[in-house]
Parts: sequence; C-alpha cells; structure tokens
Amino acid sequence: MNAEPIFDTVLVANRGEIALRILRTCRDMGIRTVAVYSTGDRDSAVVRAADRAVHIGPAAARRSYLYAPAIIEAAHSTGAQAIHPGYGFLSEDPDFAEICGAEQLVFIGPPPEVMARLGDKSLARKLLGEAGIPVLPGSEGAVATAEEAERVAARIGCPLIIKAAAGGGGRGMTVVRDPADLGRAYRATRAAARIAFGDDRVYLERYLDDARHIEVQILADRHGNVRHLGERDCSVQRRHQKLIEESPAPELPVDLAERLGAYAVRGARATGYVGAGTFEFLVTATEVALIEVNCRIQVEHPVTEAVTGIDIVAEQLRIAAGHSLRHSQAELVRRGVAIECRINAEDPAHGYRPSPGLLEVFRPPGGPFIRVDTHAHPGYRIPAEYDSLLAKVIAWGPDRPTAIARMRRALAEFEIEGPGVRVTTGILTEILGDPEFLAGAHTTAFLDLREPRATDVA
Repeated sequence: MNAEPIFDTVLVANRGEIALRILRTCRDMGIRTVAVYSTGDRDSAVVRAADRAVHIGPAAARRSYLYAPAIIEAAHSTGAQAIHPGYGFLSEDPDFAEICGAEQLVFIGPPPEVMARLGDKSLARKLLGEAGIPVLPGSEGAVATAEEAERVAARIGCPLIIKAAAGGGGRGMTVVRDPADLGRAYRATRAAARIAFGDDRVYLERYLDDARHIEVQILADRHGNVRHLGERDCSVQRRHQKLIEESPAPELPVDLAERLGAYAVRGARATGYVGAGTFEFLVTATEVALIEVNCRIQVEHPVTEAVTGIDIVAEQLRIAAGHSLRHSQAELVRRGVAIECRINAEDPAHGYRPSPGLLEVFRPPGGPFIRVDTHAHPGYRIPAEYDSLLAKVIAWGPDRPTAIARMRRALAEFEIEGPGVRVTTGILTEILGDPEFLAGAHTTAFLDLREPRATDVA
C-alpha cells in the first residue's frame, strides 16, 4: 500500500498492453482502477484486471478511445479523480487535457499548454533551438506552399524529410532525395497529415541517412525539479517505427551520453515540462540534433525501468498528485543492459502488413531476467482497428552479450499460432544475430539495407 496520498481512483483511458501495465502499478500503489473498453475489447485482459470497467463505444477508435465525452462521463460515473492516457489515442491531445482540468479531473501528463507547444513539431524546433539545443537545418515553422518548400529545399539541400507538424509515432513523414520529387511529396504528405491528424501543416528539415536514433527519458515535477534516466537506442526501425530498443545505447561515448542528458534536462526546464517525457535525437559521427519531444510514456519505457529500477508509471502518478521527485540525478544509476523487442502482428515478408486474426496458441517466454508486457492470450482475436502490437519482451543482463543471449532464448520460446497470423519474432531473431547489430554499429538505415525473409511464425 502506498504511504503517500496519491489518488483513490484512476481511470486508464487506453487499451492493450499499456493499459494493463498501468493498472498493475496502480494496484501496487493501492489505487482503485477503472478501465474503459470498446465493443471490440469487451473480453480483453484489461477489462478483467480493472476494479471497474466501462463500455465507451464501438470498435472504431474515433467513437470510443478517441471520444472524449464518453471517457469523461466514465470517470465521473465511477468516482475517478485522475485519468492516465497511456500512449497514443488522447495521450498528447492538449484539448483533452484541458477538458480534464475543466471537469476537475487530473490529467496524468504535461500541462495542456506545454503539450500544445511541443506537439507542434515545427514550433518545438524553434523553441528548443532558442534554448541552445541543436536542431537540424530546416524551415522556420510550417511551410504553407510548394513554392516555399522549394525555397527551403534549395537552402538545406537533399536528402530532406517532410514531416507533419502535428505528427508522431513515426507517421506523417516523407523522405525526399531528388529535388524533382519535392512537389509531389509535399502534396502527398500534407494530404496524409490531414487524414491522420486532422492538421495538414508540414515542415521540412535536413535528413540524416546514416544516423542513430537516441532518446533520453526525463521526469519533471511541479516544483522545478528535472531528472534524466539515461538514454535508449531506438535505431532498429521499419517505416520510422521502432522494433528494438535498448539502454544504455551501445558504443555511445560517455561524454556524448551525458551531453544528451543535459540537453533533455535543459529542454524540459525551458518549456515548463511536467511529468514523464522523452527527448529524441539523431546522432552521427559529427552531428547531434533534436528531432522531437514525446509528451507521454513511451512504448519502450521498460528498458529504462530495467536498468534504473524506477517504475516510471508510479512516478507519473506521484508527479500528477503534486509530489516532488524522490531521487537526485546522482542517485539515478543504471546497472546492466536491457533490450526490448516488439512482437507485432505483422508480416515482414510483405512490407510489415498488419496481420489480424484469432490466436489459437499464445505462450509467452519466461525465466531469469525476462519481462513480458502483453494483453494477448489463447483465444484472443487480434483486432484490425488498432495498433498491431501484441507483446513486448524485455531482457536484462549484466552486459550486452548476456542481454542479447537471453532475448534470443526468449524469442525462441515464444509460441504464437493462429490462422493467417504472422508476427515479427523471426525477423527480430535475425536482427539479434546480425554482426552489425552485435557490434552496436547499426543505424536507422539498418533495416532499409536488408530484405526481410519469410521466417516468422505462422
């Protein structure tokens, strides 16, 4: 039972593994929990794990998990004092955070005005650049016309990347390598951004081909205290979306890791950040640049928890309740190495196409130093309406070779079967044995240079 006054009841406005993970920390802290669920998730493990569960609409996310009135009503009807949004859905929506405040509900995340500033990626670039944090050369704010895009491109050169100003999660991006393709790519990215985010503003920045994707986890309280929990390497990606993450980042010089941590703390202070957040950087042999700030808990937070011993969700709850951070920066020492593999219901042999269907067999691995975050089970029907993430496997070791060996063993133990269902365990196992990955020399171009083979579990 938690000794500090936190909340009596917390509503988790999400689904899947992250909802279940939040519910478990709440239970550890003696907090009563409320789950919300769509018709498509009525038999989910999340519903069974919560103290109460409220149906909020049909399977379509826009009418359930993205429908704020139903979530607010569920909170009021169950006596919830706070709402944890997890990641995705409404987690970085400043309007939803503002509604929570107006309804006398605590939003477990940054203040809405901070989310609005940092959620606009082009504005965030400007603010953080002014705070002395390096950013890539690019446009000053959103680019309104194709002609303006051409002027920016002439200044920064190719390759460049066009990004949705309201984007995130690896979506709403187009890489341009040939200036002749710029006009088409600009129009296509704006159209895609309008559909995905309801906002067609885009900005341009120089694209780094052979870079590492390194991010820094921070915690900030309402009393001006900011700490970083070290860095994670997230360079193994498909379509700008992560497959493998690890902490600490392999082969990253200590002085550079310390510099990235200092940048993240400076950025949090400069923007008035509160809660858990992540500052994401691209790193090459000669350059470091911030690319975005994520105002929520990350999918890959367990690797940081594994090496620091810090429950990041518990810290989110404490911060939201007004408590100060409990650890000085010097006390936040990392031990060993942790690696996370995302088990997605996708077919790598066909462009990582989503692979929904019925799971007839689902046997997660176990054993020493293995953690599995999942909501799936035998008989679970993988829905087509949501993200394809089935499970996250986290392996810890006193050193990187041991962590990799334990992860390979865990993936070999994982049994997933269902008619037509394909998953990413095979491609993940191949990556873990690749000499470039084993040497810690991989970059974001790692998967682009390799054609996946159809070795995944059916």
